[in-house]
Amino acid sequence: MSSQFVGLLVLYLAVLLACAPFLGRYLRRAVEDDRYALTAWGRPLERLLYRLGGVRAESGMGWKQYTIAVLAFNLLGVVAVYALQRVQGMLPLNPQGFGAITPDSAFNTAISFVSNTNWQGYAGETTMGYLTQMLALTVQNFLSAATGIAVAFALIRGFARQRAATIGNFWVDMTRVTLYVLVPIATVIALALVSQGVIQNFEAYKEVSLVTPVEYSQPKVDGAGQPVLDAQGKPVTEDLKTDKQTLAMGPVASQEAIKMLGTNGGGFFNANSAHPFENPNALANLIEMLAIFLIPAALCFTFGEMVGDRRQGVAVLGSMTVIFVAMACVAAMSEQMANPALSGLPLDHAGSLLQAGGNMEGKETRFGIAASALFATITTAASCGAVNAMHDSFTAIGGLVPMLLMQLGEVVFGGAGSGLYGMLVYAVLAVFIAGLMIGRTPEYLGKKIETYEMKMVAVAILVTPLLVLLGTSVAVMAEAGRAGVFNPGTHGFSEILYALSSVANNNGSAFAGLSANTPFYNMLLAAAMWFGRFWIIIPVLALAGSLAAKKRVPVSGGTMPTHGPLFVVLLVGTVLLVGALTYVPALSLGPVAEQLQGAVTATAGK
Repeated sequence: MSSQFVGLLVLYLAVLLACAPFLGRYLRRAVEDDRYALTAWGRPLERLLYRLGGVRAESGMGWKQYTIAVLAFNLLGVVAVYALQRVQGMLPLNPQGFGAITPDSAFNTAISFVSNTNWQGYAGETTMGYLTQMLALTVQNFLSAATGIAVAFALIRGFARQRAATIGNFWVDMTRVTLYVLVPIATVIALALVSQGVIQNFEAYKEVSLVTPVEYSQPKVDGAGQPVLDAQGKPVTEDLKTDKQTLAMGPVASQEAIKMLGTNGGGFFNANSAHPFENPNALANLIEMLAIFLIPAALCFTFGEMVGDRRQGVAVLGSMTVIFVAMACVAAMSEQMANPALSGLPLDHAGSLLQAGGNMEGKETRFGIAASALFATITTAASCGAVNAMHDSFTAIGGLVPMLLMQLGEVVFGGAGSGLYGMLVYAVLAVFIAGLMIGRTPEYLGKKIETYEMKMVAVAILVTPLLVLLGTSVAVMAEAGRAGVFNPGTHGFSEILYALSSVANNNGSAFAGLSANTPFYNMLLAAAMWFGRFWIIIPVLALAGSLAAKKRVPVSGGTMPTHGPLFVVLLVGTVLLVGALTYVPALSLGPVAEQLQGAVTATAGK
């Protein structure tokens, strides 16, 4: 592990943890306090929005009402995003004249952006017009993030309230989170990115001549986007040459800011944050990484303040940080070593390959291994999905890290709101396990954890493994699923497993060797994204309603403290054991087998 990586990690955590408490306090006041001075500027607009929407802001909602509102609002979003894509050819601000998106791709993209996944089976700069990028995709970046934060507030109120029939008002929560939190902060981040060179315009694309013509090879695909195979079943490549390059333009900074802040991840360009127009330099890269974790970290402090004990939020944040740092170090060390599949290179005395500079395949030289490994860990720890390097080119263990972080349930900081409510579900499970060990009815924050709560916890935790493992099984058994794999063998399996892990956990990053913009994958992945998002939100809101109705039990000598190092260890252990062990067989068939195969190849060439 290099000193450059250690220094970058320390700097990153220092800035993040310095900002998070202040934003956490602001989040609580902005959403909960009707008289907060810093939000006075927006109250006339807030009241106007309530009148236009027929919202009674003073009325609370029970968990069922809240759930219906969440589902109805997001279903409406799916319809709107789908419709905008289908009529794109008739819309203004489309200088390249892009036509309508195909029905299956439009459906997949609509589900993707509404569910905060932002999985992209298309190349943005060759598919989407400017108005579609802004009105469909960027708007949903705000609204899907606000939905997750609103649900997190509802669960926190479940812990904070006693004998209450309501957990808040979804329409009020959505409005305040969007108006007072996401829009102002995203505006500041967008301006900072513009200052570093991220583009923001409505110009037509520019064609420029290359100094030197470029020759390259690429896999050949048929009209349906499927790879063409030769008689041996291997992908056919075609040799191409070009002396010109088209430079895509567009309103990039405005989308880039909220894609990071809202842990969305969908890029304006196909190369995402590896593209210099989205992420031009080291400072822009640091700003984007900070934006990803900013709200998830701040919400931990919001949680502590709302339940009346900031130590509770610090314990949750500490658990997230411990797992994150460990995973980041593994990713960095793996990428700083050579790829063991590169046989014939000399080995050191410990059997490691000596490859100068480490594994730079698929990485931008302006970021290098340290910033690429850290970015990959951050974006998959926080259901963001933005990438500044191609995860498909990581070493087997380097690629296992982002895959495993998603499979843990996106609770290591996690998405905007979804990370906190996911980790709190694990916290309830942790105190239940502790209660079983000491023979006492489990309690968390003064609320007894009983049969109903554990049923909701079980549903929330088991939904995503079910979607990931069943979806992967369907894809590897179906001919249409196997046809999209460019890389045969263990890595091809890893690409499918990564895709299902990504969409079911609402991340959106990919091992890009999988050709997924086909009717089969568009429908399979859309189903995984929708159920992976809302089959968790429903039991979480049910859990919030049940907890809010309970009275708070006084602390006694038998109450297990949930704010100290022992609870942090218990929570980390619960996340790793329950989250990781579920996927051990699948990981053994994918990245673990790939690592062992590479080691065998390297040893044979010694």
